[in-house]
Amino acid sequence: MRIRLCLAALSLVGGAGLATLSATAASAATCSDLDVVAARGTFEPGTLGLIVGDPVFSALQKKITGKTLSSYAVNYPADLSLTSAATGNLDVVNHVNAQAAACPNQRFILVGYSQGANVVDNSIGISSAGAVVGSPIVATIPAAVEPRVAAVLLFGNPIRALGKSVTGTYQSRTIDFCANGDPICQNGGTDVGAHLGYTADADAAATFAAGKV
Repeated sequence: MRIRLCLAALSLVGGAGLATLSATAASAATCSDLDVVAARGTFEPGTLGLIVGDPVFSALQKKITGKTLSSYAVNYPADLSLTSAATGNLDVVNHVNAQAAACPNQRFILVGYSQGANVVDNSIGISSAGAVVGSPIVATIPAAVEPRVAAVLLFGNPIRALGKSVTGTYQSRTIDFCANGDPICQNGGTDVGAHLGYTADADAAATFAAGKV
């Protein structure tokens, strides 16, 4: 019921005509210094994501100077199907692998909101199975590429409601925002609005990432 309420509220946000910030689409031929790989939340509108991806990319452009940035919107359904998060997981890993091969000096910033956080969790080896709109891991970023992931930025991460978090090699490079009362990432949370308010954390997330690059 809570996830349906969140999705209904998100639809209202998307229908309010709020302007989205533009993001430069990355391709295999784009060898920027940093590629921002963003997985949007369930049914989230926007280029990279109205609530998180777009404002975070804009904040990163302001915070990280002297480096070129590109962005990639993870290609996955972002719906309630059982294979949605797994599809995103595979797309993240395929994209990062292709970019790493084509651009030897490129580094990555991974961004995930809500179901998109599950997608990123899986891609760095932390299973989201059992979480809201989660899935088992289907692919992980290879060990040879792992050092090139500069930062991981997560928002409303559903595995948090299971008492899990990012541990291991990515832990020091990860910031994981969970608003008080957010029912998606906080067990027992009841504030649907909290899950829709992560735009306010874009600047803090960008500041964290800037310190890692």
